[in-house]
Amino acid sequence: MRKLAATALALALVGAAGFWLMTRPAALTPETLAVLATHDADAEAGELVFWAAGCAGCHTAPGLEVTAPVEERLHLSGGQEFATPFGTFTAPNISMDPEQGIGGWNLPEFARAVTLGVGPAGQHYYPAFPFTSYARATPEDIADLWAFWQSLPADATPTGAHDVGFPFSLRRGLGLWKLLNYNADFVAPARDDPQYSRGRYLVEALGHCAECHTPRDLAGGLDQAEWLTGAPNPAGDGRIPALPPEGWSTEDIAAYLQSGFTPEFDVAGGTMAEVIANLSRISAEDRAAIAAYLVAFRSSPNR
Repeated sequence: MRKLAATALALALVGAAGFWLMTRPAALTPETLAVLATHDADAEAGELVFWAAGCAGCHTAPGLEVTAPVEERLHLSGGQEFATPFGTFTAPNISMDPEQGIGGWNLPEFARAVTLGVGPAGQHYYPAFPFTSYARATPEDIADLWAFWQSLPADATPTGAHDVGFPFSLRRGLGLWKLLNYNADFVAPARDDPQYSRGRYLVEALGHCAECHTPRDLAGGLDQAEWLTGAPNPAGDGRIPALPPEGWSTEDIAAYLQSGFTPEFDVAGGTMAEVIANLSRISAEDRAAIAAYLVAFRSSPNR
């Protein structure tokens, strides 16, 4: 019996060590760190990344209207709640406040959080934060975004806690989720077309459109075989449509992303109104690139 118990203990220790190694938080590569250290960051370019990435959409205070002055939309105090099958997640304060926000971070810590979903203390972030999409962002864009972030106001609003039950409350287990679902490769094939390539980058990386418009498996991972085909609303109210809507032209899509009006003269509502508020601030060329990618992807024989 002692031998059996010793064997069981040894196996348990080996299993625990294996779990600890498999779920350890990832670090930035030396190549990424080198780019971050040498890139001449441009805050003006970073502002465009900010709006394309929709940062204000989740991290402004609850109830703030999309028509609020832009100065108010740059107060990233957090507090909005997002209901999912795994629990309710609260968007954190990501303002420049050094205590309640991220004002005490440096660029590598910011880049690690945004692209790897790992906090400065080495904690895994929940994939309610779309780091699996931001993983495709270039280090240059992340550095530009951080340069812009330095100009944002500090807000001392405390971050609320997530309401997530066991076993999802065990953050170390998110390392296993990342092993199954973290993939920085683009989904749509590359093309020798600059406009398409830019649109693919904006949709699949910065815009993280698939996070809402692609169905998920039982573990909450995106089903890439059903990319942009629409998905159930995680809050349980209706269904999020496929992209692009049937019959919409590139001109229709680009105009919608600027104005929020559909070709049928309906208007964007709900969370899509927030998306429009962000994308209306990027360039017309980038909105056209998004439209070109979506139409090309829709007509792809592999869809």
